[in-house]
Amino acid sequence: MATFQLQRTAPLPLDEAWRRLTTWPRHGDVVPLTRVTVTTPPPTGEGTVFVARTGLGPLSFDDPMEVTVWQPPAGGTPGFCRLEKRGRVVTGWAEIEVRPGPGGRSRVVWREEIRVRFLPASAEAVLARAGRQVFGRAVNRLLRQA
Repeated sequence: MATFQLQRTAPLPLDEAWRRLTTWPRHGDVVPLTRVTVTTPPPTGEGTVFVARTGLGPLSFDDPMEVTVWQPPAGGTPGFCRLEKRGRVVTGWAEIEVRPGPGGRSRVVWREEIRVRFLPASAEAVLARAGRQVFGRAVNRLLRQA
């Protein structure tokens, strides 16, 4: 299992940073070769399921995820979301936390533990570095784009 964490500060109010990070289909716009489909009716909350389909043609796989904790920010309190990855290829979890930062900005903490089936344990450090890089770029783009 590969574990990584990244942090960002954005010049956004908490609720806007939260909205940008938890509108799941937007992730497909910023993660290369990925399309995201929400399979449960809105609004998002505990029990929401979505699938990230990544790859090209026959070299694609589904990464189904379920929201298991959903606590949007309210009244200046932090927001917290936990996703459980339930796929045949990718398993693990991700957590997104949005809390007050300096000067009215939002502080984002993204934690993830990822396991890729058939990937040897010796590749975990490379997977963690790649995850930090890919998701770091994705978080940057999500926070920048309205």
